[in-house]
Amino acid sequence: MAEGGGGARRRAPALLEAARARYESLHISDDVFGESGPDSGGNPFYSTSAASRSSSAASSDDEHERPGPPPAAAAAAAPEPEEDEAGAGWTATLRDRPPPRFEDTGGPTRKMPPGASAMDFFQLFVPDNVLKNMVVQTNMYAKKFQERFGSDGAWAEVTLTEMKAFLGYMISTSISHCESVLSIWSGGFYSNRSLALVMSQARFEKILKYFHVVAFRSSQTTHGLYKVQPFLDSLQNGFDSAFRPSQTQVLHEPLIDEDPVFIATCTERELRKRKKRKFSLWVRQCSSTGFIIQIYVHLKEGGGPDGLDALKNKPQLHSMVARSLCRNAAGKNYIIFTGPSITSLTLFEELEKQEIYCCGLLSSRKSDCTGLPPSMLSNPATAPARGQHRIKMKGNMSLICWYNKGHFRFLTNAYSPVQQGVIIKRKSGEIPCPLAVEAFAAHLSYICKYDDKYSKYFISHKPNKTWQQVFWFAISIAINNAYILYKMSDAYHVKRYSRAQFGERLVRELLGLEEASPAH
Repeated sequence: MAEGGGGARRRAPALLEAARARYESLHISDDVFGESGPDSGGNPFYSTSAASRSSSAASSDDEHERPGPPPAAAAAAAPEPEEDEAGAGWTATLRDRPPPRFEDTGGPTRKMPPGASAMDFFQLFVPDNVLKNMVVQTNMYAKKFQERFGSDGAWAEVTLTEMKAFLGYMISTSISHCESVLSIWSGGFYSNRSLALVMSQARFEKILKYFHVVAFRSSQTTHGLYKVQPFLDSLQNGFDSAFRPSQTQVLHEPLIDEDPVFIATCTERELRKRKKRKFSLWVRQCSSTGFIIQIYVHLKEGGGPDGLDALKNKPQLHSMVARSLCRNAAGKNYIIFTGPSITSLTLFEELEKQEIYCCGLLSSRKSDCTGLPPSMLSNPATAPARGQHRIKMKGNMSLICWYNKGHFRFLTNAYSPVQQGVIIKRKSGEIPCPLAVEAFAAHLSYICKYDDKYSKYFISHKPNKTWQQVFWFAISIAINNAYILYKMSDAYHVKRYSRAQFGERLVRELLGLEEASPAH
């Protein structure tokens, strides 16, 4: 027994090195392996939101709910629909195909100086002209509000310096994880005297009362997010100009739900008072770095072609979200990884015509399975050996059914069905699989690790207005992206700030307590 234990210990580093080498070949950081805890039972895939978590858990295609027919029933059943599937173009004859060519070099588009500050990186996305517009719009809204509801003698027009301090106070809640920004001026645990001296609590509350990004609706505006859409557009331009993504990307919903500390400590009354979020936020994210390339906000209420009441079901909604997020990705040979709610043959074929390739986890309950061969969607009566798989192909599209303590199905036109990969797990060792399965598991687990780490630094302030919730989530994403660019720059080698330290520096620079370096 002792020898066996020693052999296992000697074998563990070799498995780790093998995993790192394979993940490097998939263009993923080598710290992704082994960071998600012990062997995850039968599901090697990690979800990134509460909704997708339930989807992934059910994506071993309902093995208990959809068993294969017993032998007697199978004999009495109609013949296998192989001929119908062949007529639809699906075949068990596999052919190799080269991966989509990608010659672009991803990464930051601008070389920042070694002395660049946290503020310099943040202002790549939220520059002074955007902040000045917030100043103008806030003052306009305050003036109109007072014309309608009476003069406010305590109000004075906000300045650019005050607007930066206002943002700094809000961003500080992402570091302290305190939901009430007013705690800064209290004498309690979250108080901060050095920050409190920059602006009085009364002045902060006045700016908070009148704060606006767009003060008034124009006559042509019909979008429900008109009060924040110009800022989202500006932020998107900043993301596009500052960073070139790698070939592999993920579409998903990031973790933006309530702060777990608040949920654990709040009373039932506070929970009842909290309004349910009226929007969903989706992103297209670089799976090599975690940089969020594009944001899409979908209002859960409202009419129009994008309103949920105009859509028949969730797969239709998620396909629309995917099309919107991939709008600027056409013609670049990107590989997009998707969860069960987005994966569908129709969508993947549509994106392939735009030179966008996909690899998605499939669920018979969560996915739109139109056009897929029925023989691949049902489970056999007896479970195959771990690591075995079946594949059918139609054009460049491959449908994979892979077994690993459960049946997992994948749809892809990005990876060759004849190329083999391996899932390397601490307890189980190497599990053979098609290359598409390995790539999916690797990239999704990296994004899960990103979310676990960076969702802790979302701004904790929770306003009631939907547009304000979207605005502060967007600011949080901009800060996380700024930190990623900082870590990829020469400035990181001068002072190796953690994400929390980077946030603290940004807050102090916005409040004028630290001088921002002249990097522009």
